[in-house]
Amino acid sequence: MPEDRDARVIREFTENEGKVGPPFAGASMILVHHKGAKSGAVRTTPLVYFTDGDRYLIVASKGGAPTNPAWYHNLKAHPEIEVDLATDAGVKRLTMRAEELTGAERDSAFGRIVAVAPGFGDYAEKAKGSRTIPVFALTVA
Repeated sequence: MPEDRDARVIREFTENEGKVGPPFAGASMILVHHKGAKSGAVRTTPLVYFTDGDRYLIVASKGGAPTNPAWYHNLKAHPEIEVDLATDAGVKRLTMRAEELTGAERDSAFGRIVAVAPGFGDYAEKAKGSRTIPVFALTVA
């Protein structure tokens, strides 16, 4: 059975000190370790992140699908998470708190994200009418 995309990205991230290949080559990647909302099982999701002052922003785009990704529900239920982040000294694990941005703060953050990564705007267009693409701010706990 071929390796799925998330498993491949997680493996590449782990083996290459936070660097991954296509389609995320050159993107700032983070591994988010989150607890299942219902199961309580720890899961790992690789995501593109954006810096925003002393916090990191992640986007629950799911490629513009009409529903939120499973990890969205997990972060809402269990906002205390761990992340693996590439630094100059190698990969570092941090304990963080995830908070969904809302209203004008969400819209402003999403606008800044789309300015540097226009594909997220395409996802928002695709999801239009079914949901607003959520943005989370991650801060060190």
